[in-house]
Amino acid sequence: MIYYAIALIVIFIDQVSKWIVLKNMELGESIPIIHDVLYITSHRNRGAAWGILQNQMWFFYVITVVFIIAVIYYMQKYTKTDKLLGVALGLILGGAIGNFIDRVIHKEVVDFIHTYIFSYNFPVFNVADSALCIGVALLFIQTLLEGKKKE
Repeated sequence: MIYYAIALIVIFIDQVSKWIVLKNMELGESIPIIHDVLYITSHRNRGAAWGILQNQMWFFYVITVVFIIAVIYYMQKYTKTDKLLGVALGLILGGAIGNFIDRVIHKEVVDFIHTYIFSYNFPVFNVADSALCIGVALLFIQTLLEGKKKE
């Protein structure tokens, strides 16, 4: 299925980009891409988004496995007729697995995309995080569209 291929592509890009950061940058090192806007910054996170729930690895292991099973179930059951839902779930699955791999191998998540949005120092994130966010946004759009169809 194409949606699993999307997940595999996300995992591949996520893991390769993290490997490049791990091999070529010191923790805390930052490389400007667009000054005052975008940096590649070697950062680690032992928690969830914005660093919440630090050092709760077993919690993340259990929750992620349950979440991945649920996403696969929904992909199998509902994506045959809904392409937008399939793309959204493929991105979500890839993102979840990408960060899960980090937690299992490194006991932390490797983050490196560092942005300043209107001078706000946004928390450092990675490709898996981006895929998760885009997938959730698409899921939200799909839900809105589905609601309009029912009206």
